[in-house]
Order: sequence, then C-alpha cells, then structure tokens
Amino acid sequence: MYDFEFWTGLGGHLEPNEFNYPRKACIREIYEESGLNEDDIVDLKLRYILIRIKENEIRQQFVYMGKTQCEELVESDEGELLWIDQDDLMSLNISQIIKFMIEDYLNNKNLNMIKIGTISMDHRQEPIIQWSELRDPMVF
Repeated sequence: MYDFEFWTGLGGHLEPNEFNYPRKACIREIYEESGLNEDDIVDLKLRYILIRIKENEIRQQFVYMGKTQCEELVESDEGELLWIDQDDLMSLNISQIIKFMIEDYLNNKNLNMIKIGTISMDHRQEPIIQWSELRDPMVF
C-alpha cells in the first residue's frame, strides 16, 4: 500500500536562535514542510526526547504530538507528503528508534508525560530502548 524506500515524519534541525525553544523550531518545520500554521494544530505537546548515536554524532530529537483537522498538504522539497492511517504506521520502513516511539505512543496515548528514550543494543546485538519519564525531582 505504501511503497517507499524510507519513511520519516515532519522535522528538521534547530536553528541557533532556537536552541532553547524546540517548540518554536517544531512549528517552523511543520509550516515549512506541510504548510500547516500553528493555528491549524491543536494540543501540540512535547511527548518524547529521543537520544541515539550515529557513527560519531550524538543525535537528540524533540518529538511533539498534536492534532489537526486539515487534510490538504503543500508540496515539499523534503519528499512526498501523505497522511498515513494509524494502523499502518508500524508496517512502514522507519528508523528503529522511531518505531519504538510510535509503539510506545500507541500504547500510552492518554498519558500526559514527556518520555526520554535512549536506544542501544542488547547482548544479542538487537536494538533495545530504555524509557524514562522526564520529571522535576523537586530537589530541596
């Protein structure tokens, strides 16, 4: 049904003036890649911070989840944009850390927390993820 080599969601890099404002970068990237404005998105919340290493580069991803009633998408230089049925997400060719995140999200949609996920390898050299809730420890 969805025959593409590799899938990813909307996203990009933080600009230097956005380092302390990842939500601002998220809104900019959504607009640049889909044409959706901030007003088109409801309940946009930081849900995941994903950390992984690729070769010698440590990558950190801030993943926001939100909703929209808009169905029309603009053309993008990033690739073809499609709405994917939620039931089909796990069958897409996506990175392992994103697959772990989608699986966690589908099982925990109603939890109102930010999770940090770090991906590693187990003793069989299979990818594993470790989840922690990001919470202020209220140190006194």
